[in-house]
Amino acid sequence: MSLDNPNLTSSLLYLDGIRVSFDGYKALRGLSLTLVPGEMRAIIGPNGAGKTTMMDIITGKTKPDEGDVYFGGTHDLSKLDEATIAELGIGRKFQKPTVFESHMVEDNILLALKAPRGTFATLFGITTAAQRERIDEILETIRMQDHRHRLAADLSHGQKQWLEIGMLLAQDPKLLLVDEPVAGMTDAETVATAELLRRIAVDHSVVVVEHDMTFVRDLGVKVTVLHEGAVLAEGPLDQVSADPRVIEVYLGR
Repeated sequence: MSLDNPNLTSSLLYLDGIRVSFDGYKALRGLSLTLVPGEMRAIIGPNGAGKTTMMDIITGKTKPDEGDVYFGGTHDLSKLDEATIAELGIGRKFQKPTVFESHMVEDNILLALKAPRGTFATLFGITTAAQRERIDEILETIRMQDHRHRLAADLSHGQKQWLEIGMLLAQDPKLLLVDEPVAGMTDAETVATAELLRRIAVDHSVVVVEHDMTFVRDLGVKVTVLHEGAVLAEGPLDQVSADPRVIEVYLGR
């Protein structure tokens, strides 16, 4: 891979010709995708299109059989393990929220903070002024200032999703990968989640995998349609929605 490739050097995330097979099943068949710094992108496509495998490649959970995957123009993610990739600034939120249910909302954020903390300090709830300020910022971003002292177990499904997004922000990622964030949410929570992700995208890059087309429209971003492990179409939602191939394989179902 030549580092004088302008698409590579100007991108935050660069995937080119990614192929992956599992026991003969071709999960990705030449997937190529470029994300620029500060961009939010929605990824849609039918089940089995390769969306989860793509996320696994980016986070190092799965290694490609062929192709290039670079972060920040210089880091070859195919050569790095999951922990190193997370340290580079790639955070992933899975579909099912995983929060510390027996802890308060603000303590969930504290436990996720990237700042180094001694076990003693964490155990006894000793926080610095900078940590408290960062917790306040995150609670304001996810609009949960009024819930800071509630147990995470008592939150609604949507609020748990927002809290987990806040925990991801606490790790200060450059790129957030968010998998089906509005599955199981009420209509009001879905609208609020679109607002939240748009706020986050002001100073982060975000990749959102989603099935809910109303939600994708609310995000108002470029859409990539995957089908059978490759990009089928890319562009504004109205454009890809009108593509006969997209209608046939996905939207017409």
